[in-house]
Amino acid sequence: MTITSSKDTRVSLEDLINSSNRVSAVIESVRSTMLAPDARKKAPTFTTSQVAAICGIEKAAIDYRIKKGDLPTGQMDDGRRRKFSLADARAWAQAYRPKSLRPNNAEAITIAVANFKGGVTKTTTAVTLAQGLSLRGHKVLVIDTDPQGSMTTLFGLLPDVDVPDEKTILGLCYGSELAVDYAISPTYWSGIDIVPANLALYSAEFALPSRQKTEPNFEFWNVLNNGIDVARTNYDVIILDTSPSLSYLTINALLASDGLIMPLPPSTLDFTSSGQFWNLFNDLAANLLTNRGKSKSFDFVDVLLARVDANDSSSSVVREWITAGYANMVLPVEIPKTSLTASASAEFGTVYDTEPSSINARTYRRAYDAYERVVELVEGQIQTAWKRQIGA
Repeated sequence: MTITSSKDTRVSLEDLINSSNRVSAVIESVRSTMLAPDARKKAPTFTTSQVAAICGIEKAAIDYRIKKGDLPTGQMDDGRRRKFSLADARAWAQAYRPKSLRPNNAEAITIAVANFKGGVTKTTTAVTLAQGLSLRGHKVLVIDTDPQGSMTTLFGLLPDVDVPDEKTILGLCYGSELAVDYAISPTYWSGIDIVPANLALYSAEFALPSRQKTEPNFEFWNVLNNGIDVARTNYDVIILDTSPSLSYLTINALLASDGLIMPLPPSTLDFTSSGQFWNLFNDLAANLLTNRGKSKSFDFVDVLLARVDANDSSSSVVREWITAGYANMVLPVEIPKTSLTASASAEFGTVYDTEPSSINARTYRRAYDAYERVVELVEGQIQTAWKRQIGA
């Protein structure tokens, strides 16, 4: 009888480090290929029809206004089609949608996108909402509070390569900075600035409770809320992406926000997890605010049905549970689970980054129209919040 020695399958720390290095190399290679030639994302361009749709006018009105010469005229593509840059499209939107923009005496509306679980399109929702609002003429600041930096990655930045610690909100957490302005950077997308994230943000989970113990009158849950005070006067909307946990940074994001959006796939596990999330949040809010004689209210809380598979019969039952549980918080739109949303994420992008001609027209339209409807609904809630601010 021959005895063969079994293969040693143990994994050492050195093995893990080597694997991590290989993964980083693969990611950098993929990014270099997707974002060639300069490893940076490029904003899309827009046709005359698309600009007309953004402005809510007829295409003929664009041609007429171009003759006046008071708005960007774009460039002719091969002498046949007119193409507008993203900055051009935003200029047209601001010209034709002045009543939809932030009133002079109002401040930015801050929106946190949160969920207890990962993989629910939280980051995609946050980035797509920012892009859609900017296309409507709004000036948007996005803040990545997740140490994993998924939002940062979708804006074409690698957290562990392109983002130094001092360009994250870590300075706020340690108290070396009082306002987030030091960390704001422009993005490839005109009208959107970013405060990116990297893995160093994990140390905030130790810094904030430590300061709570040692600094008199310190409120760890208000660090971000106070830190964006100046930004509220410089932007129309501030969107916060959070980690899939109720961490110190997530608590900061939730309590700094005027509105909350929870993407929620219609699955049993996701639904039950969402209930646990709100139970924990309510307990924390009671300890941090209610028991101290303070209160917190939101202008809106939205539950967005995401990754909805029309062919999954069980999801219809869960949708009924979600509607029964969250009532009028559920937005009247569903984000379908399509090949577009999967491929866009794989290419460091969203539906707004995707070239329509690169995918099946029907698939593109389903996803695009759904996100456009979400942006439209949220913009309406933002406008209502502004009116409440100025007493209109």
